[in-house]
Amino acid sequence: MTKEARLYGSSLYELASDEGLSDELMQQAAQVREIFSENPDYISLLQEPAVDLKERAGLIDEALRGQVHPYLINFIKLLCEKGYMREFGDCVEAFEEHYYADHNITRAYVTSAVALSEAQEAALLSKLEKTSGKKVIMIKKVDPKLLGGIRVEMDGKALDGTLSSRISGIARSLKELTL
Repeated sequence: MTKEARLYGSSLYELASDEGLSDELMQQAAQVREIFSENPDYISLLQEPAVDLKERAGLIDEALRGQVHPYLINFIKLLCEKGYMREFGDCVEAFEEHYYADHNITRAYVTSAVALSEAQEAALLSKLEKTSGKKVIMIKKVDPKLLGGIRVEMDGKALDGTLSSRISGIARSLKELTL
């Protein structure tokens, strides 16, 4: 994440927090980020120097007016004006970091060899929330290379209970024994 994205995202969060709009802007910014990621040509258009800045601002108004808060529209226009439209996703990530910190929320990146059942997800979520003392948002990924088990990364810590990790540990132990 660039320092500009961190600065702009943090500034948007401060404004939203001061105005009591952090929940609303959090949700809307995430939705706009998803729309932008699905439509990269739109971002390219908003960064095109051949298109007049007023025209680009008009395109933003046309696309988002009535659907997102005016603060978010103006924020996007500011990014467009400053040439930072490609940083929007990282700005939203910086916003989310502040939001999560203020609301005692953390992300857990969970990688498993196969998709977890609903019961397994619920049990894991409960355990993670109990362990961290925070509300946990699980971001799940399936990686068949793990062979079995799960890997969890949360709050800068990694918990690796995968079969591939255990096999690697055994292989290291055997190498040490044979030396």
